[in-house]
Parts: sequence; C-alpha cells; structure tokens
Amino acid sequence: MRVGVLLCDDVTLELQVDHLNYPNMFESILLKADPSLSLTFYRVMDGQYPSDINECDGYIISGSRFSVYDDLPWIRRFEAFVLMLYTLKKPTVGICFGHQMMAQALGGEVERSTKGWGVGIATSEFLKDDIAQSAPWVDPNLDDFSLVVSHQDQVSILPPDSKPLAGNSFCPLSMFTVGGNFLAIQGHPEFSRDYSHDLMEFRRDRIPQDVISAGQASLSRQADSERVTGWILAFLRHHAAKS
Repeated sequence: MRVGVLLCDDVTLELQVDHLNYPNMFESILLKADPSLSLTFYRVMDGQYPSDINECDGYIISGSRFSVYDDLPWIRRFEAFVLMLYTLKKPTVGICFGHQMMAQALGGEVERSTKGWGVGIATSEFLKDDIAQSAPWVDPNLDDFSLVVSHQDQVSILPPDSKPLAGNSFCPLSMFTVGGNFLAIQGHPEFSRDYSHDLMEFRRDRIPQDVISAGQASLSRQADSERVTGWILAFLRHHAAKS
C-alpha cells in the first residue's frame, strides 16, 4: 500500500538532536507495523503536494504547532486540499492538527480549549454503541485506548456526517469518522514517551507547572501506539480497497 504523509510542521530543531523529525517518527511506527508499505512525505506547509491525488492509496495528516484557524496562506490552501480529499473519497487519517483540520474543512468547529493544555498520556473511552458498526477495525472488546497528547485546541463541533467514536472528560471528541473515508485522532501514535517528556520540558515557558507535573507523571503508563497504528493502517486498507 502507498501511503502519503502530509507534513504540517517540523520537530523543533533543539529536539531533533535526540528525536529526529516527523518523517522519522512516522517511518518508525508505520514500517514496524507493515514493512511492505511505500511511504511518501509531502511538506504541505512548504507548498509541496502530490502531483496527482492517486499517487497514494491513502493519506495521513500530521500534527503541527499551528492552529487550523490561523490565517496563513499555506493553511488556507491545505484546508481546500483536505476538502478535496474528502470529496474524492480518498482514505485519509488526521492526527492532532490533522484531526482538527478535518473538522474545520468539512464544516465543524475548532477552538482553543478553556481547559488549557493536554499533555502526557491521555486515555479515551470508546462510545460502545458506535464502535461495532462505525469502526470494525477496532477490537469490540476494548473499552479504551491511551496515546501521547500535546494540544491546546480541540474540536468543539463535529462536521456533518460524522460519528464520534471515543473521548474523555478533557477532550470529548478525541476520535471520530467523517463519511466513509476520514478518520480523525487527537492523540499521537508517532510520539514516544521520551519525546513527550522532552517536549513538555521545552515548553515550560508556556505550559503551567502543575499541568507539566501531571503530564510527566502520566508517562509512567503505557501508550497504545502500536495498536492505534494498526487501526490506522486497517482503516486505510479497508477504504482504499473500496475506492
């Protein structure tokens, strides 16, 4: 399967020394799950896009330090591209910024949360009534899953034709689908716990001390990164086969 990763940012240079950049993070989790994958990276924040939308069987949208509502030319262009992916029924998975862009591009709403920063490892509970029908690629016996998170913005209103799949009291809409071809996930399966730790340390100037302390403590828990990566690839394969 050919997967295109739409890059919306870089890891800050100070942290690249120990953690490399987003392409390395995605390669690590995706190729571990399926070494036969063909990965192509597009720096959409620099205006790099597929010359043909069918260059890849499906796409993954990365996270970003930017907000989807920032009035920047590259974000507005990218929003139009995400709408095109949806209209042409191209299987796509959005992570963090990508999750939020899916909502905004299709008529939902994203805003800076009054709850502040979400950092560390967060656990989301499944909405059981919807899982079996809306997400057959998820084990129906699971009650929840945990991922590294790092965000202030949240999806506050889902776009039309959406189905919420999971959430928690801090982030009620942490996973949802839109139509048959979009899957949105707030957490980061590509982030390691070590990177989460160092990212919190790097952002001490903007994240409250008590939030960082709780976030660092949460890193004692395991994240379900490999499991969620498996869901992402199963979702892309399932919908790519139908398109």
